[in-house]
Amino acid sequence: MSHRPRTRTVLSCGLLLVPLAVSATACGGSDSDALSANPYDAADQISANMPQGGKQADPDKPLEVSVKGDDARITDVTATDGTGRFVRGELSADGRHWRTTVPLAAGSRYTVRVSTEEEDGSPGRKTLSVNTRGVDGQLTAVFGPKEGEYGVGQPVTAELSQPIKDPKARAVVESALKVDSMPRVQGSWHWVDDKKLHFRPKEYWPAHATISVHSNLAGLKVAKGLYGGASKPVKLTTGDRVEAVTDAATHHMTVLRNGESINTIPVTTGKPGFSTRNGIKVVLGKESFVRMRSTTVGIAAGSSDSYDLPVHWATRVTWSGEYVHAAPWSVGSQGAANVSHGCTGMSMSNAQWFFNTVRVGDIVKVVNSGGETMTPFDNGFGDWNLSWAEWRDGSALKGKSATTGTADRSQDPAADARLRPKF
Repeated sequence: MSHRPRTRTVLSCGLLLVPLAVSATACGGSDSDALSANPYDAADQISANMPQGGKQADPDKPLEVSVKGDDARITDVTATDGTGRFVRGELSADGRHWRTTVPLAAGSRYTVRVSTEEEDGSPGRKTLSVNTRGVDGQLTAVFGPKEGEYGVGQPVTAELSQPIKDPKARAVVESALKVDSMPRVQGSWHWVDDKKLHFRPKEYWPAHATISVHSNLAGLKVAKGLYGGASKPVKLTTGDRVEAVTDAATHHMTVLRNGESINTIPVTTGKPGFSTRNGIKVVLGKESFVRMRSTTVGIAAGSSDSYDLPVHWATRVTWSGEYVHAAPWSVGSQGAANVSHGCTGMSMSNAQWFFNTVRVGDIVKVVNSGGETMTPFDNGFGDWNLSWAEWRDGSALKGKSATTGTADRSQDPAADARLRPKF
């Protein structure tokens, strides 16, 4: 099919190499009318693998566009999703075939604008639209903690709606779970198990940081038959950097705010056989009153170590029941001996001060205890007891540079799949 005379005038003012996406160039000549002509409808020249009659395309297959015959070529293709974001693709060297080079999203609408050129330079245009098929089963993420202000040790968590075992699928998921922070930090996700991930920086969060957590999973192919769904974002902030360091050998706790000591408190920690866990813990919650019974931690009622006590100003650091709390019954030993069943005990006034000073996410560290080191994941947030190298080994993207805590998508395969420019 031809829309203008096919006699082509040779234009020359020396050897000129023309990029494929440029329609024509010249130093003058009789083809200038073709260059300025309005584009014609190139529908008869274009073929595409897009279903007709309102049918939906398979998101597992790329979108493909070709030209018919030998008298035209494709000069440019722009593909966008339903939100106007660009989709990457590639054009063959001869200009006869174009295809998307990244996975399509399920349940999305795509618009493909094709520019063509005939032998005489006449420009053509064609716009194609297609919807991709949706899916019933979707993978979503629930982020934690809930929105609010936290201490600088608070990890971000993601709970998936379905288990993900395959390493390639894990890499897709991890790439789509975004943690943006201000100021910038270096951080990474770590797979705790098949459904749960934790994110932490290389060091503690900066004081007074803003942390935004969101998912790019929606519509993204994770594995065969499994696509991502929408997940609710969360926004967190951090307060001052508050750290409590307990030396079980000296029986004292030092509390620091932004690196400066603000209090030193006489304490007692776990006695032999009940030694307090060493290592870094994170405040999980605070209870102004709790009744502590030895039977809840496996100590038989009536034994020499059994207890049933009303406890005030209890700051929880493990799910199994380790607290920093008021222990008026052991004031005589505080600062001198370790006599507790694993908790860190202090006077009523000191416990109340501590309770009012710390927030969820603040750091509580124990050193020089006879106890084992706090485990990373099964009893609270022991994430910081892993070295950075060990933490990165738990990432599905560990072969790449560490995830940054800012909106830097330069190494984001999920963003490449749906968001990045075409060429």
